[in-house]
Formats: sequence, structure tokens, C-alpha cells
Amino acid sequence: MAFQAGGQRPAPRPVPVRSQAQDYLQDYAALLEAVSFPSFVVDHRWDVVLSNSAFTALFRGVGPHPTAMPGDNFLRFVLFHPEAGTVLGPDHEARWCLPMLAQFAAVLDRCGPDQGLQALRRDIAQDPIMEAAYRQGVPHWLRVAGEEAAASDGAVRPLRHPDPRRDVTDCRIVEETPATLRDLGYTRLTLVLREPRRAEAAARRPRRARRPAGHLSVVPAPEV
Repeated sequence: MAFQAGGQRPAPRPVPVRSQAQDYLQDYAALLEAVSFPSFVVDHRWDVVLSNSAFTALFRGVGPHPTAMPGDNFLRFVLFHPEAGTVLGPDHEARWCLPMLAQFAAVLDRCGPDQGLQALRRDIAQDPIMEAAYRQGVPHWLRVAGEEAAASDGAVRPLRHPDPRRDVTDCRIVEETPATLRDLGYTRLTLVLREPRRAEAAARRPRRARRPAGHLSVVPAPEV
């Protein structure tokens, strides 16, 4: 993919690891930069540790947000940034939010006392739409789609790319985590861009659409 952000390669975020591991992350950042697709490394809280220029380019049109920027915490961006749908597509609640909420619930079960995860849980609870999705939407969706639908690796999800040659498309998420990254508690995700969906591009919603308030469409409506 030729469309990339200019400037120098992003440096890896400082992490509390031994110097050898930090050197490894420096070199791994160079490897990420050689990948033409958006690629990034997250920890178990979805904090972004490394990302490449293609990742930066994908989200370059997203406005500022105090806690939910894609280069800081990817889960927070998906759930809370009002402009997430401008990149992740108009149906990002069903195609992105629910799978990631299901993953979050599983991680929270394994690492409950983790302060970062607990902070995320509190923020979900304070957002009525996402709290309904977490408590009602996720269990309902998993019953319909199956537990395997929550997995990231191999999932095909929608994207809107700022490069007009791509525009409305899909990406396949590929998890490719070497042992050293895994030992550090990190996961690498690459968004492999597919051919644009021209018919959908013609009928796309305004690119600056923000998440509306109200009932989440994928959550069963409460009985009256």
C-alpha cells in the first residue's frame, strides 16, 4: 500500500521491560514499518505499544479525544470515540464493538484485579449504550453467532480508508505474534486490506458521521 503517513517511524512506547526486550521492540518497530498494511502491537489491555505508518494513515482523519485515540488504546477507540464509525464503518457496533466486548469480558475473567481492565469496565458501565451491549448484546450475540465469532484472528471486518483508491472495503485481521512478543504479554494485529466494495462506496454514509445516542441496534429491545 503506497498511501502512508509521512514523517519518521513511530518509536515504540516505553515499557517496563529489561533492556534486551526494549532493543527487540526497537527492531520489531522497524519490521512493522516494512509492512504495507496497518499493523500494531497491543498489550492485554489493548494499549498500543507499537504501530506502523500505515496504521497512522488509516486513522489520520479522526478528531482528538481525551481517552479514546486509536494509537493509545484500540479498544477504547472502538467503543468510545464518537468518530469510530467513520473508519470502522456504519455497522461497526455489530462488526467491531461486540466481538471486542466479548474478548474484553473473557480477558476480565482471567485478569480481574488488573487496574487498567477495571478502569475500562467502569467506563463501559458509565456509557449506557456500551453497558447494554456488554450485559445484553454480547451474550445474545454469542448465542447466535457462536463463541468462535469473538476471535480476532481471521475475522473479516469493514473499514473506510482515507485513500480514495480504497475507500469502503473490508480487512481481514491476522494475529501473528512471535514468542518473544507473547512472553512480554503482547499481541500483534495486522489489518489486511481487501479490494474496495464499489457498490457500497456509492451508497456510503457521510464520513464525519458520529455515533448517535440511543439504543444499540444489536441489543435486544427491552420487553414492554
